[in-house]
Amino acid sequence: MEEYDIERYLNIRSAGVSDFGVDGRLAFRYDATGTSQLWTLTGPGDWPEQRTFFDERVTFAEFSPERAELAFGMDEGGNERAQLYRLDLTTGTVTNLTRHPDAKHRWGGWCSDGSQFAFTSNRRDQAVFDVYIQDREGAGDDAELVSEGDGWLSLAGWHPDDEQLLLSKAHSSFDQDLYAVDVGTGDRTHLTPHEGEARFGRPEWGPDGDSVYCVTDHDADTLRLERIDCASQERSVVVDGDGWNVDGVSIHQETGRVVYTRNVDGYTQLTVGEFDGPETIAEFPTPALPDGVAGGVAFDPAGDRIAVSASGRTANGNAHVVDIETGETEQWTFASTAGIPEDGFVAPELIEYPSFDDRKIPGFFSMPETEPPAAGYPTIVDIHGGPESQRRPSFSSVRQYFLNHGYAVFEPNVRGSSGYGRTYSELDDVENRLDSVADIKSAVEWLSDYPEVDPDRVAVKGGSYGGFMVLSALTEYPELWAAGIDIVGIANFVTFLENTGDWRRSLREREYGSLEDDRAFLEEISPINNVESIQAPLFVLHGANDPRVPVDEARQIAEEAGEQGVPVRKLIFDDEGHGFSKRDNQIEAYSEIVEFLDTHVWSVARDVSGLAFCGHERVADRQVCSVVCRPVAGDDRLSSSDGKWRVVQGVTPRRVTSHNWRHSWGSVVRWPSESNGYPHNKPVWVQIRNSARSGVSWPRSD
Repeated sequence: MEEYDIERYLNIRSAGVSDFGVDGRLAFRYDATGTSQLWTLTGPGDWPEQRTFFDERVTFAEFSPERAELAFGMDEGGNERAQLYRLDLTTGTVTNLTRHPDAKHRWGGWCSDGSQFAFTSNRRDQAVFDVYIQDREGAGDDAELVSEGDGWLSLAGWHPDDEQLLLSKAHSSFDQDLYAVDVGTGDRTHLTPHEGEARFGRPEWGPDGDSVYCVTDHDADTLRLERIDCASQERSVVVDGDGWNVDGVSIHQETGRVVYTRNVDGYTQLTVGEFDGPETIAEFPTPALPDGVAGGVAFDPAGDRIAVSASGRTANGNAHVVDIETGETEQWTFASTAGIPEDGFVAPELIEYPSFDDRKIPGFFSMPETEPPAAGYPTIVDIHGGPESQRRPSFSSVRQYFLNHGYAVFEPNVRGSSGYGRTYSELDDVENRLDSVADIKSAVEWLSDYPEVDPDRVAVKGGSYGGFMVLSALTEYPELWAAGIDIVGIANFVTFLENTGDWRRSLREREYGSLEDDRAFLEEISPINNVESIQAPLFVLHGANDPRVPVDEARQIAEEAGEQGVPVRKLIFDDEGHGFSKRDNQIEAYSEIVEFLDTHVWSVARDVSGLAFCGHERVADRQVCSVVCRPVAGDDRLSSSDGKWRVVQGVTPRRVTSHNWRHSWGSVVRWPSESNGYPHNKPVWVQIRNSARSGVSWPRSD
C-alpha cells in the first residue's frame, strides 16, 4: 500500500453548508486556503468563487433574505470572541458590525426583510449574555439592548411576524429553557417550565407561528421531537426516537416542510417530509447521503431543496443538495483528497466492550489493511472531549494517516458520552468522574485480547476534556501506556474552573463539581496532584489564546511531569485557542505528534529474550531491524552501563551515536559494519530497550 506523509493527509479538504441565497446560490465554508473561508457556487461541480480572504477562520454565514449579502462570524487567534460582519457580494466589501473585540457575539438571525438582525453578547458583563437587535447598516454601539440576560443566552430566530425572538437559556449541558422575547418591550414568555433537568434544544418556530418545535428529553431518557403550544405551553410528541436521540430539526415556515435527524449509534439517519398536521409528518423519500454523519441543513428560499453537510467513514466532508419531494441527491462540492485515492481510506468498525462493572461501552475500532507485525499493531486510544460529546463515524484525515502508517486506532465512547441517553451521560458526573477513566483501562484490556494488537505499544491521545482523560489514564493506570498526547487538556480542575471564561464557569461546575462544595474532590482527581505516577513519555500541546481551558493547564503539567523525570515535549501556538484551526499549525502539531509516536510507540521492542533471530526489511522509508537475544557465555558486545543486556528493534533513523551501547532507553544507535566485528554488511538503525540479562549471539542475515 502506498504511504503518504502527515502533511499530505492534513491537506485533505472539507466543505460545509452555510446557506442558500435568494438567487439559488449556495454559500459554504471551505478550508482550501488553510482556514475555513466563505465560498459560493451556483450548481453541482460548478467552479466555486472565494468570497473571504482572511487568516482567521469564518465560523458561520447566513444569507440576507432579500439582498445579495451575507452575515458571517470570525474571531481572532482562536479566542472565541467572535465579531459579526456583513459581506456585500456585489462589491466584495466587508463591514464589521459589532466592533467590540473583547466580547463574544452569537448570531440570532435576520428579520424577514433583512433590514435588522439579532444577536446575544456579553459586552455589558462578561459573565452573562444580553439580547440585542441592530439595523443592517449600523455598527458597534448602534445595537439596541432588548433584554438584559442572566446567564448563557442564545437566539434561534425571529417570529414570522418579526415581533418576537426565540430565546434559549442554558443552565447546563443537560438543562435548558426556551422563551419568546418581545422585541418591543423585552418581556419574556417562558415556554418550557419544568422541574428537574431537561434539555430543550434545536428550537424552531412552527409554520403557524403559534408553536415551537424542539428536541427534548423531558419525561424521557433520549431526545424526542416535540411541539410546544406557545399560548398554553402544552407539549406533544411528534417523533419518538425509538431509543435514540432525535438530535436536530429544521423547518421551512412558508411550506411547512421539515427535516429531522436521529443519531443511531453515532450514524445520522435523516428524514425529510412536511407537516400534514401539527403533530404529524408525511415523509418523503430518504436522500442518499454518505454513510456517516450529516447536518447543517439549509432550505432554499422556495423550500423545494435542502443543502446538507455530510461526511462518511471514508468520505471527506462535502455539501450535498437534495430535492425535497423525490429525495434525489447531488454532491455540489468536491473537496480535494490531496491526491490520496479514496479506496485507500479505512472504515472503522462499530464495537462494544465490557467495562469493570459489565456495562457495555460503545466505540469505533480501525485497523490497518496491511498484515500486522508479528507482535501486533501499535495502537492509539483516541478519546473525545466534551465530556458530553461523542466519537462518531465522520471522516478524520489524522485517523487515516495513522492507519496508513501501521497504527490501529480505537475511539471509545466512555460513560458520560452523549448520544446514548441521559442516564448514560450522567454516569461520570462529579464523584463518578474516574469511572469513565476505568472504562479506558477496560478498553485496553479488551484490545489486548486481539492478536493483531501489541499490548506493549498502546498510546493514549485526547483533546480538551479528552486531554484530562489522557492525563488521568497516565496517572491512574501508568502501566498500560507507551506514551500520552494531551491536546488542550485539563490538568487541574481547580485552576481550570478558576481561570476559564466567566461566561462558562457555572455551566462547567454543573458537570464537574463546584469550587465551593467540591474543591477537595476536584483536587483529589486532578492529574497534576498525581503526576508522580506518570511513567510514559508525555506530549502536551495547547493554544495560547484558549478561553475554555487556559494555557497554564499545559504549562503546569509539562513542568511538573518533567521534574519527575518523565520525558516531556511541549508545543504552544501563540495564534491558536481551544484547538488548532490553521493548517500550518496543524501540520506542525501533527508532524511532531507523529515523530513523538514513532519514537516512543512504534519503536518500542517486545521482550523476547531467549530466542535467536536477526533480520531487517524495508518498510516504506523505514529501515527496520528486529534483533533478539539468546544466552551465549562470554559475549560482552552488548554490555551497558546499568549492567543489563538489551533487546533492540529498528526505528526511523534520527541521529548517529557511537556503538558502545551505553545509552539510556530511547537512544538511537548506528550499528557499524562487518569490518568492526559485527555480522551485517550494511548500517542498520536500532532502538535500545532494557531486557532480561543474557548474552547474545548474532546469526548472519542478508
